[in-house]
Amino acid sequence: AERIAEERRSFEEIRGLADVIIDTSDLNVHELRDKVIEAFRVSGQQRRLRVDVISFGFKKGTPRVVDVLFDVRFLPNPHWISELRPLTGHDAPVRDHVLASDDAAEFVAKSMDLLGFLLPRYEAEGKAYLTIGIGCTGGRHRSVALANELTRLLQADGFDANVSHRDTPCTDE
Repeated sequence: AERIAEERRSFEEIRGLADVIIDTSDLNVHELRDKVIEAFRVSGQQRRLRVDVISFGFKKGTPRVVDVLFDVRFLPNPHWISELRPLTGHDAPVRDHVLASDDAAEFVAKSMDLLGFLLPRYEAEGKAYLTIGIGCTGGRHRSVALANELTRLLQADGFDANVSHRDTPCTDE
């Protein structure tokens, strides 16, 4: 009790400068999150879920933090095409090759359908960010092309989506 009283005295000056004071005594973490969001929300602005899409190669293991994971090793591997092997999914010939596959087109459509269902529900649940992992064998061709494509489509649908590539640096396209 003494320490709490001492802490309150030491924060009196700061408390006097505060615009917002939230009594957390009887709040659980979800209620606290809602109070903080409400206190700092810009009028009329809705909080959006941030979506991070990361490509990777399974040969180096899965990323440590992934909420949703897609394995695209079922698609034909451009690594086995000699003129595509030195390129990455950032390069138009590889991207076009990967996306031209009927299975890739269906994967993209079904993934976007699933994400169109999931993301608003994660948002409604109060999740602030979601990480989607897309993996292939080496993380150079298929996963890169598909991570870029899904990110492009998510952005077109109004989501705050960003892409990164763990095993293949982004180069000038």
